[in-house]
Amino acid sequence: MSELLSRRLALLGESAVLPLLTQCLHGIERECLRVTEDGALAGTDHPRELGSALTNPQITTDYSEALLEFITPTAEDPAKTLDELDRIHRFAYSKLRGEYLWSPSMPGPLPDEADIPIAHYGTSNIGRLKHVYRQGLALRYGKTMQCIAGIHYNFSLPEAVWPLLQEHEGDRGSVRAYQSEHYIGLLRNFRRYSWLLMYLFGASPALDINFLRGRPHQLEQLDEHTLYLPYATSLRMSDLGYQNNAQAGLTPCYNDLDSYTESLRKAVSTPYAPYEAVGTKRDGEWVQLNTNVLQIENEYYSNIRPKRVTYSGERPIQALIARGVQYVEVRCLDINPFLPLGIDIDEARFLDAFVLYCALQDSPLLKDSICSASTDNFLTTVKKGRRPGLQLQRNGQPIALTEWASELIAQFTPIAELLDQAHGGDAYRRALRVQQAKIDDPSLTPSAQVLKALQQGESFRDFALRQSVAHAEDFRSRPLAAEQQESFEQLARTSLAEQVELESAEPGDFDTFVAAYQASIIGISV
Repeated sequence: MSELLSRRLALLGESAVLPLLTQCLHGIERECLRVTEDGALAGTDHPRELGSALTNPQITTDYSEALLEFITPTAEDPAKTLDELDRIHRFAYSKLRGEYLWSPSMPGPLPDEADIPIAHYGTSNIGRLKHVYRQGLALRYGKTMQCIAGIHYNFSLPEAVWPLLQEHEGDRGSVRAYQSEHYIGLLRNFRRYSWLLMYLFGASPALDINFLRGRPHQLEQLDEHTLYLPYATSLRMSDLGYQNNAQAGLTPCYNDLDSYTESLRKAVSTPYAPYEAVGTKRDGEWVQLNTNVLQIENEYYSNIRPKRVTYSGERPIQALIARGVQYVEVRCLDINPFLPLGIDIDEARFLDAFVLYCALQDSPLLKDSICSASTDNFLTTVKKGRRPGLQLQRNGQPIALTEWASELIAQFTPIAELLDQAHGGDAYRRALRVQQAKIDDPSLTPSAQVLKALQQGESFRDFALRQSVAHAEDFRSRPLAAEQQESFEQLARTSLAEQVELESAEPGDFDTFVAAYQASIIGISV
């Protein structure tokens, strides 16, 4: 353990400070495809009974009209966050007719690209902007890639922790700058160590053959309908996923917040020749918001993002520049198809310890060689993380994945102990033990468990559908209490009314709205 980490943990362990560790905030966003009873992508519109995808704060859509996204409110206890995610699922299933929520991250058999429905959000300017942005994603990356689902884990340290750490370390700058600086340091450490999350929680070692649309690949064939890699953990996060020449040169710097936001600001305001060749309209209809490297900042596909809650009409970069980093969004997590929610409490508690370690541990600036090694370690783990004897690179030297993983778990232990002291019990130390068992025995990892199921003779589609049906039965066997059901019903009704109000009171035309939206980012200085 580094001296800096020891000092910070000693401060957090003081009796007057320890209760702050119960005030970390958690939120989960879970994406999942709606499918028919035979596992095909649902061609129906977003169910009106779930409310407006534009204005319902808890149930919306991601890329496709069939790709639901469930969003929990924040809570101090991750168990409460999971309870709320469970309630959202149970409400959704009370409204789904003859459809299921697809259990894994990778989609099953998909229709032709042209038949994958892009999400639509009504006729308001902001609703049209969201739809055109998704049309741009289809043009740039293809619709198939947009049907991949995942789990995003949002986490923040208590605001009161930062001034205490700052004073303890003799920093005389602003609290906001100190907080942002250390969240950016968290991101650097996350890049160093996120390969471990792929090993422990990767759950996509196989996929439906239809997904590749006949493109060349280096996967092996498990059966007539299924491709895989024998030691893969997360093909979702491999280079089979999002690939785009425009983004290839975009590596936002994690050395400080200013350089990070400036790199994204340039990307959303710098034209890219192939996109310019297409233009923003075709036969008078919008096909993408602009012809820049990124249409908007959220188009940058990263494993983790620094975030700040935005005000109405405010862009994410504007919020970060104005008020600094407030929380992080971990975006590289597969959906575990064996779990009804795709995630469980042991994973959530481990993520707390992992992210806190990244925040509190030394975080030197990332040199090019370390950046490159971190990327290689991540990609090596997603493609062959369970291979016996697999080695990664640490400080220019080879090290066995299992050795480094066990060392990291040991370094997380003092943090888990503090969290257990703050909350009572031993739940956080137990979560670490559950993950250590996967390091000791790779057959316990979700990716190995998925392959074990497939090797019994099921195709990926049949396995995923079987799990989807089992989860549906679980949710439907536990209907919500009447007052909880009514609360979700009211949220849905309110959201529909809010969309109608937006559409009836919209000032200006869409072209002007898009021009103003684009201009809002060009003049920003950091």
